[in-house]
Amino acid sequence: MKTSSQNLQVQKWAAGVSIILLAVKFIAYYFTHSVAVLTDAMESIVNVAAGFIGLYSLYISAKPKDKDHPYGHGKAEFLSAAIEGTLIGVAGTIILYEAIQHIIHPVTLKRIDVGIWLVGATAVVNFIMGYFCVITGKKNNSLALEASGKHLQSDTYSTLGIIAGLLLLFFTGRYWIDSAVAIFFGGFIVYTGYKIVRQSIAGIMDEADEKLLGKMVDVLNTTRRENWIDLHNLRVIKYGSVLHLDCHLTVPWYLNVQQGHEEVEALARIVKKEFGESVEMFVHSDGCMPFQCPICDKQGCPERRHNFVKGIPWTLENILIDKKHQYEDLDKVETR
Repeated sequence: MKTSSQNLQVQKWAAGVSIILLAVKFIAYYFTHSVAVLTDAMESIVNVAAGFIGLYSLYISAKPKDKDHPYGHGKAEFLSAAIEGTLIGVAGTIILYEAIQHIIHPVTLKRIDVGIWLVGATAVVNFIMGYFCVITGKKNNSLALEASGKHLQSDTYSTLGIIAGLLLLFFTGRYWIDSAVAIFFGGFIVYTGYKIVRQSIAGIMDEADEKLLGKMVDVLNTTRRENWIDLHNLRVIKYGSVLHLDCHLTVPWYLNVQQGHEEVEALARIVKKEFGESVEMFVHSDGCMPFQCPICDKQGCPERRHNFVKGIPWTLENILIDKKHQYEDLDKVETR
């Protein structure tokens, strides 16, 4: 699949860049003897490990479906993101610990200017690479790649905090500032790790993505066709970059098989145009029932039993229910 190979290639770049940046940060530590810089370098070790974990997960998720995995291998991305989020949390905890130790046991720093330039360069590269990973991950629905990008960006923010501390140290000579800034960004990194783990667990447990479902409902409402009398039991499950969509589409009961299939295909085209070709759809077509006539505004229907009263817009609340929609006060509707 094209999106899978693109995700894999971007993750290869992220893993390679993380190794180079790790080496640069240890060089900066060699020049400065700064515990804050060492902390940043230690977090980069996590970056390298997470980068290769993400690379392996994307390799697994890119494998085609087989007999043992009929829905593909995309769930590997959620497991990868969970591990990476945990590593991010551990790195943040280490930063907090080292920062507190630095307050208790101050260290004399050297060549701060060299350290600032080296660490600053890694921050710029990290942010650019992280931004590219996040954008590509969102575009291709890859949680693993998006998690890698967020990890790189969180590393950028902590690095900026460390640079700020080094600058203040350089101009004021107050060593506690370095640790105070590191504590702040260490807490931010722990929170970032928590969010990634939370998101990955939601994917593993097939938790409903309300943001995605809301967007899908909006698209279907605005593109609704005359023969789409009702849509219900809508479910979306993520398998890595692949979205599996199930729903029941109600069409006029007298349409022949080919006509009903054309309505299903029209629905599939609209969804794939908006959400990409990685969407797999399983649409069950239902024939309409007389009690649905009051919510159906199809013109010239030869089988209408009740006058049209009002349409029922699809919402996030009513489209997920496994029940056909109908007008509640059917007894008050004029019968034809």
